[in-house]
Amino acid sequence: MRDLDEETAMGVSTGINQRLRTQRIETPSWAYGNSGTRFKVFAQPGVPRTVEEKIDDAAQVHAFTGVAPSIALHIPWDKVDDYSGLAKYAESAGLRIGTINSNVFQDDDYKLGSVTNPDPRIRAKALDHLLECVDIMDATGSRDLKLWFSDGTNYPGQDDIRARQDRLAEALAAVYRRLGPHQRMLLEYKLFEPAFYTTDVPDWGTAYAHCVELGEQAQVCVDTGHHAPGTNIEFIVAFLLRAGKLGAFDFNSRFYADDDLMVGAADPFQLFRIMYEVVRGGGYEADAGIAFMLDQCHNIEPKIPGQIRSVCNVQEATAKALLVDSEALAAAQRTGDVIAANDVFMDAYKTDVRPILAELRTEMGLEEDPLAAYQRSGYAERIVAERVGGHQAGWGA
Repeated sequence: MRDLDEETAMGVSTGINQRLRTQRIETPSWAYGNSGTRFKVFAQPGVPRTVEEKIDDAAQVHAFTGVAPSIALHIPWDKVDDYSGLAKYAESAGLRIGTINSNVFQDDDYKLGSVTNPDPRIRAKALDHLLECVDIMDATGSRDLKLWFSDGTNYPGQDDIRARQDRLAEALAAVYRRLGPHQRMLLEYKLFEPAFYTTDVPDWGTAYAHCVELGEQAQVCVDTGHHAPGTNIEFIVAFLLRAGKLGAFDFNSRFYADDDLMVGAADPFQLFRIMYEVVRGGGYEADAGIAFMLDQCHNIEPKIPGQIRSVCNVQEATAKALLVDSEALAAAQRTGDVIAANDVFMDAYKTDVRPILAELRTEMGLEEDPLAAYQRSGYAERIVAERVGGHQAGWGA
């Protein structure tokens, strides 16, 4: 906060803290189980054996950060007999069940696609699963259904590209009609993988077009790892916010493709730029409704610390975004002063916001350093001693 006197700086810090208090970051159930790459699942001692134990671990992240009060489920990885009972269990742990994520990419039937498969029997099977996920939303009180499709083709001529879009639109419309009045469909996109020639929802434009056709309860989910190298993700965020179609984030970090690493690990400046567009576009307003979620697979780092670090990284990027002097930036932009405008941006990014966040956590009754506090708590040692035979989070399980 360059050129601010002490009194002004304190006022700025107080204002940022008030906004950061309302920040909510959802953690994913699959981040707490064993996970890996295409080649190997790396088992860790103490990982959850049940979805209830995943909730217990997520509760630890919330307990030490104060801003992670919900956990996303992945079906059927987190399938149980009693979803209303699971919601009550989460409530008893101080959490709520958040986004319900469907899975139409691991069954052998889906080798050639799920809802876009040329076989109507397989398309019906996939649709039944998506509708089942809405039933689960009803039972858990969840607002959001996350849809990601691995559907696509590997070779020219393998299938009719246009027909696959028709099949996709038909399935999305059926799910959309099933939503309750306070529920939403979040359509996620991905550049490639596992389909390499065409992917049926490869980019934000495809997702946006389908959501516009469906209606207000259909919105786009931006996964920060699902873009080609060099893609300006903050432009996508700004566009979708302007159009009222940004529904959610899946935060992770990438070096090459969909790496699913801790958010901000590869390019913290990109995360700051994204969060600035969220702030600039009103994404933190009470009625914005954007779901901020982590989507990560902690393959070599400990699970709970990985989630805590990611939450803290999002908090830091958000605090820096809130520090941008919007009046000075607008003035520089109006006069075409390119250097001054960039200076305003860089001043905010280069500010050490850790003291601001430490002050916030103290006000919230938390330790200043959430990760250090967790490591001192003894929880990690306890679950290693108590849990034997932890499950994988879907990789080959």
